[in-house]
Amino acid sequence: MPSTSARTTLSTPIIHTMGQQAGRRSWAEPYKIKMVEPLRTTTREERERAIVAAGYNTFLLHSADVYIDLLTDSGTSAMSDRQWAGMMLGDEAYAGSINYYRLEAAIQKHYGYRYIIPTHQGRGAENLLSQSAIKPGDHVPGNMYFTTTRFHQEHAGATFHDIIIDEAHDTSSAHPFKGDIDLGKLQALIDKVGADKIPYVCMAATVNMAGGQPISMVNARAVRELTRKHGIKIYLDATRAVENAYFIKEREAGYADKSLEAILLEFCSYSDGATMSGKKDHLVNIGGWLATNDEDLFEEARNLVVV
Repeated sequence: MPSTSARTTLSTPIIHTMGQQAGRRSWAEPYKIKMVEPLRTTTREERERAIVAAGYNTFLLHSADVYIDLLTDSGTSAMSDRQWAGMMLGDEAYAGSINYYRLEAAIQKHYGYRYIIPTHQGRGAENLLSQSAIKPGDHVPGNMYFTTTRFHQEHAGATFHDIIIDEAHDTSSAHPFKGDIDLGKLQALIDKVGADKIPYVCMAATVNMAGGQPISMVNARAVRELTRKHGIKIYLDATRAVENAYFIKEREAGYADKSLEAILLEFCSYSDGATMSGKKDHLVNIGGWLATNDEDLFEEARNLVVV
């Protein structure tokens, strides 16, 4: 018989997860894994040879030489049985596919935008937006940047301006929303180059280059109010906007009791459209979209996506 100290008795306190203590569900995943992919375990010597041969550039490594891949979270999620089933149930029509209309309805419901253009991934949406909205000599302000986003803006002839708050660069700062836009920096740029030279403000939620820092709802609202005065549009990088909505729920006053769906809809309502990589929040292997409330931009981008 085990000793009393080794047994759990009625008086032994039950250990809960943080989620249970906070009145939420357990942090355990609400799904089970149906399929696995075998991996080859590498030795330290093999890994050292591989990284030297790649010139210490992780992008030049062979995936077979990588046991734990932390290069990106993009497209690495396993898809659900319903997602795989959806691919089989959708028709393969060259135009007018039923799955397009299902995607359109889902985005309109959860993000609130009017017009939707599917793309192969997020950078395709960035390219469409840049080619449709930017003219040579324009200026695009944003809260930091993602590499492909900035490239497409500059390739279209614009100059990028970082207008994120200074706390984003301070690793010792505990600011809860380091992704916020500095309204003073934005106004100063408008005064310097003129509102007619700013086709839109690029607002990333969350900010990839700042380690996934979120934007507050109050900041998004304030940016909307400022840009409306000058006739400037706002386009979100909504790749991780669902995560941003969660941060708002957790950290911003007045949102603790609101659903993520309601928070996401309100957040997106302060913008005129969005680019999206489906390989993050949507948990799919590939895909993305450009959404807009501007019919003229939609028509131009729709023509471009064909080619």
